Amino acid sequence: MTLIQVPKEKAPQAHPNVMIIFGAGGDLTSRKLIPALFHLCKDHLLPDSFAVLGVDRLELDDNGFREHLVEQIRDHLGETFDGEVWNRLAQRTHYLQGNIDDPAMYLRLCERLTRIDAERSTEGNYLFYMAVPPRLFGGITSNLGAVGLTTETEDDWRRVIIEKPFGTDLESAIALNRTLHETLNEGQIYRIDHYLGKESVQNIMVFRFANGFIEPLWNRHHIDHVQITVAESVGVEHRGGYYDTAGALRDMIPNHLLVLLGFLAMEPPNSFESQAVREEVNKVLDAIQPMTPEQVLTHAVRGQYGEGIMPNGDKVPAYRTSPGVDPASRTETYAAMKLSMDNWRWAGVPFYLRTGKRLPAQYTEVAIQFKRAPFVMFKDTEVEAIAPDHLVLRIQPNEGIQMSFGAKIPGPSMRVGTVNMDFNYADYFGNEPATGYETLIYDCMNGDATLFKHADTVEKGWEIVQSIMDVWSALPPRDFPNYAAGTWGPKAAGDLLKNDGRLWRRIATPEATNQG
Repeated sequence: MTLIQVPKEKAPQAHPNVMIIFGAGGDLTSRKLIPALFHLCKDHLLPDSFAVLGVDRLELDDNGFREHLVEQIRDHLGETFDGEVWNRLAQRTHYLQGNIDDPAMYLRLCERLTRIDAERSTEGNYLFYMAVPPRLFGGITSNLGAVGLTTETEDDWRRVIIEKPFGTDLESAIALNRTLHETLNEGQIYRIDHYLGKESVQNIMVFRFANGFIEPLWNRHHIDHVQITVAESVGVEHRGGYYDTAGALRDMIPNHLLVLLGFLAMEPPNSFESQAVREEVNKVLDAIQPMTPEQVLTHAVRGQYGEGIMPNGDKVPAYRTSPGVDPASRTETYAAMKLSMDNWRWAGVPFYLRTGKRLPAQYTEVAIQFKRAPFVMFKDTEVEAIAPDHLVLRIQPNEGIQMSFGAKIPGPSMRVGTVNMDFNYADYFGNEPATGYETLIYDCMNGDATLFKHADTVEKGWEIVQSIMDVWSALPPRDFPNYAAGTWGPKAAGDLLKNDGRLWRRIATPEATNQG
């Protein structure tokens, strides 16, 4: 992982390369990938010997593709758009029209890359980005291999970035990895998760391992439980057709939440080298106890939102009325679960995960609740109870760290109140525009796979949720929809913690009201 401890303009530039984007006419390219390259270009992290080659069916030439992109990214970048930076990037942006299912197109791709190498001195290094549906990953890599575009030498490299979902269950994930490995070695495959590009996610390791007062507390002796929340205020928008075949569990838990859990719970790696970090994350996933079918009924909760009123007053329709969604859909838009680990550090510490759509706030956080201090010395005072201390790692939208602890309330009597210490990234380091893809693309160009998923990590994630999917598939829900849009999910999600004598943490954002 790249830990840049100097201003960005002094960081080393990426290695020379051509970034080839399959599906270049799609939303991901204009909304995330090109803005990310724009920011890297602005920060002088792209070398002069760099080029972008978009591949798609749109009938465009180089200039037409550039015009298509600039119209899109002006809207996405807003006031941060800089014409001079865009011109630098646009000069290195090219386009190849073709059908990615046509083997002959890959011969034309070879010819075009040879010309770009000669014009831009990109040294034969190619980064292939799959901004396409997962069903196309195997065919594209096979066609690339057939014309020699995946073959590396001592003088050049070839890498492939693929987007989630990495399969739809354990069986399909294994099959996808097997297909990719027919053409590529594991070191060439970069499975991207934009959550891992967020500074606050990367800072979990730094916060844990660079501060001497934190790591001694990071274990079962001091921590009562951990909560991971990924809340979305939006509905399924234009993704109804995809989402109704996936659901909250498949869409979010194996990909985002379990990786966050891995960084939170792993043992200290020997270094920040990618293999060392990945091995420790995989050990965490190995230690998570699989649920039995009986445990799924008590340790996992699903929900689907009905119509409701959001905190801003907007009345929104039920999930089942969304375009592309079955009017009798049994797909969950909310999932929560309790996970336990079978290892020395975390024995007896529950990890509660929740994610859902049409919740009151767009918010992602990790909340660590510490064990309560003994009450004995306060028994003859006005203090009725000692509140537990919390450490909250905010992932989005306002990235930062918050600590809450007890302090004496001024006055003649002994009273204890909760106070907060709050660190915001923007206050200390500025709030530079970012898509979450900048660090990940930059690391891939430099061959750093720390923040990308290994095949083993993907398969272990699916193993953890497979038993839940099996039970939910066998026992269709009878009460959907079971939470109103604008609330914090079904009642059973609250009971998941109440049965253990705990509560979900109240999300402290202006939008997050009406919490249960």
